[in-house]
Amino acid sequence: MTAFHHSFDRTVLREYDIRGIVGTTLQPEDAFAIGRCFGSLVHRAGGTKVAVGYDGRLSSPDLEPQLVAGLRACGLEVIRIGLVATPMLYFAAYHVSADGAVMVTGSHNPPDYNGFKMMLGKKPFYGQQIQEIGRMAREGDVVPVSTEGHDRQLDVMEAYVARLLQDYDGGDRQLKVVWDPGNGSGCNVTRVLAAKLPGEHYVINGDVDGTFPNHHPDPTVAKNLEQLIAEVKREGADLGIAFDGDADRIGVVDNEGHILFGDQLLVVLARDVLKAKPGGTVIADVKASQVLFDEIAKAGGTPLMWKTGHSLIKAKMAETGSPLAGEMSGHIFFADKWYGFDDAPYSAVRLLGIVARMPQTLSEVRAALPQVINTPELRFDCPEERKFEVVQEVKQRLAAAGAKVQDVDGVRVLTPDGWWLLRASNTQAVLVARCEATSEAGLERLKGMLVEQLVASGLAAPDFSGENAGH
Repeated sequence: MTAFHHSFDRTVLREYDIRGIVGTTLQPEDAFAIGRCFGSLVHRAGGTKVAVGYDGRLSSPDLEPQLVAGLRACGLEVIRIGLVATPMLYFAAYHVSADGAVMVTGSHNPPDYNGFKMMLGKKPFYGQQIQEIGRMAREGDVVPVSTEGHDRQLDVMEAYVARLLQDYDGGDRQLKVVWDPGNGSGCNVTRVLAAKLPGEHYVINGDVDGTFPNHHPDPTVAKNLEQLIAEVKREGADLGIAFDGDADRIGVVDNEGHILFGDQLLVVLARDVLKAKPGGTVIADVKASQVLFDEIAKAGGTPLMWKTGHSLIKAKMAETGSPLAGEMSGHIFFADKWYGFDDAPYSAVRLLGIVARMPQTLSEVRAALPQVINTPELRFDCPEERKFEVVQEVKQRLAAAGAKVQDVDGVRVLTPDGWWLLRASNTQAVLVARCEATSEAGLERLKGMLVEQLVASGLAAPDFSGENAGH
């Protein structure tokens, strides 16, 4: 076998996954290199079997065979589960007892992006492990294999949907539900699942289309939910459910067409889980509302604020034995009855069960939550080499001023008005900020504090244009 050496574009090896622009920063030969290096890690760990899936992007059918060839070159058996939602690949890893799993997906990025999410064993593969792939490729540090592996096709749809339905606990109540998988790779499972659940189900944008003709597949952006909101109102539905491009993130709209943000959704789910798991640790990322942490405690749980990032949250769940976790971005992780990975169809099934058993509507539950006013997530450019330095400078100035700061991930500053957050993105050359207060005047004061700190570090103020999100 010829010697193997490969260099990736410096921008594609991210904190949580590998991702780039197809034909510009990401090429088919990158897919082979990922298979060759990741497969070597599986082989060295004593593994023999890797599951592979891909999303509905136009470039995915070109990248997947190259990835498979790289894995086979390591002498591995590759279980190819085809065009699926990312959580179906995670499920397949358990279902076939795989030693690793790789998903070809660009998640919620624009159509010209694609990338790879990985599991080694049953654990997330991220951070330094991803950087190690880069080193191995550069140095040709891969296993020499005399016998090439093989691959086989496996359809896990029936097994996955049957397992989802096993945890539906809403009885026979006939809910009316609108689903929007956003022309992403969750379309097929959405249609199959909706047909088997009790009630009336309407699926919009239900055909896989890698050009995303109807809207961008990111349910955290309000304009991407406008179609779903209109359909919920038109049908008089009990709720609407949206998925991102690979269906590992969920968006929810109540019966009045109001968006339930990630932290509000987690309140609804946590109250239910904590009935069976009193005292359980429920984890949320630093961008979540204080309301969430307070409501978890009220429901008899142990709230834990943790770093943003699906891989980091999964690792913390395993460490703490947490039954449930979530992020503002719509990643919801159930370890209660499930496997602890982020799975939007599973989260939807659990939510539907809760709504079916509730005496009140979802909008009434949402309206009863303490009302706060917050900015959306603010992202603004900051040079890669400066972003962590800026956060450190802010932290030091706040410490000198005696401010009350939580520094789990960046700085979250607590004041009588509420809180503001500044953190460095792990995946882009940006800083991320958010402010939350109990009044408009308080929110303005928090914004002022944030701007003051940014200016002190030589940065321009973020753009606060656009309405504040009240929840």
